[in-house]
Amino acid sequence: MQVTTFLGYDGGFEEAARRVAAYEAVGLDLVWVAEAYGFDSPSFMGFLAARTQRVRIAAGILPIYSRTPALIAMTAAGLDALSDGRFELGLGASGPQVIEGWHGVAYDAPIGRTREVVSICRAVWAREAPLVHDGRYYKLPLPPEQGTGLGKPLKIITHPLRARIPVWLAALGERNVALAAEVADGWLPILFIPERSEQVWGDALRSGAAKRDPALQPLQISAGGLLAIGDGDDVLAVRELARPMVALYVGGMGAKGRNFYNDLACRYGFEEQAAEIQELYLAGRKREAEARVPDELLALTSLAGPRGWVAERVAAFAEAGVTHLQVTPVPTGGRGELELLEELRDIAG
Repeated sequence: MQVTTFLGYDGGFEEAARRVAAYEAVGLDLVWVAEAYGFDSPSFMGFLAARTQRVRIAAGILPIYSRTPALIAMTAAGLDALSDGRFELGLGASGPQVIEGWHGVAYDAPIGRTREVVSICRAVWAREAPLVHDGRYYKLPLPPEQGTGLGKPLKIITHPLRARIPVWLAALGERNVALAAEVADGWLPILFIPERSEQVWGDALRSGAAKRDPALQPLQISAGGLLAIGDGDDVLAVRELARPMVALYVGGMGAKGRNFYNDLACRYGFEEQAAEIQELYLAGRKREAEARVPDELLALTSLAGPRGWVAERVAAFAEAGVTHLQVTPVPTGGRGELELLEELRDIAG
């Protein structure tokens, strides 16, 4: 299994780049770079490419609504060239709060748009012909009646380093997961419980795989959680660090009936807790909402515990098809971030 980690979007480029270079030195395979409504992530990824040599750099994720499909393709091609073929493109729909509130773009047809964006990107990178796309959501060139009539098919001027940059899709809903299994190189779930992944996503993954192009390699999966290894209570307490985040996602990321993370918690079997968390969070009672997050959910979505327990969790993730362990190392138990990554690398093989 490959070992990956996630960088946030709160700035601090110099310090983050130093950390990633140190992670690279102890064998980190890939780093995910997030984007919400702070600094744009491509600037940061370009900076990381200049400060590293081996670690792969991935967008985790670029929202499909905030850039045109052609610009997404151009950005990916540029980052791939800048990093000497180390870039991987993570795409996702984000959510209506960010897309409509920050970008002022309608949050519509996320699945259909994602499918077309992936198709357009691959056409741009292949550079086999000028770009023409007659989709339901994107038409390139723009039809004359919708513009000046002067648009014409174009081909990317520069030659992409690779014609097939790996594409990952962040997906939770059944139709979106099926799409990832059909067209993507990799799938990015969140709050992944390996023992329950079959009951939640098994049908969707099989449905998508049945339509998958044989030319694509088997679907890769990146999932994991907080990482701490040791026998002390301080290690077990690391699981608690995820409690505010889980409460935010399950309780506050969307209105009632439009919260994908709340739906996921319900599908895992935490219906009662999910309803209570949402009710409390939306009422502004965040601490009470956090207290209702099930301890079991925190434990099963982490890799924080004694070495033997962490090895069991790694085996469970592998059994569920996870190819990339996505971890956030938390210094504790007498181990720093680098030592934790080295030990995980040893456990994962």
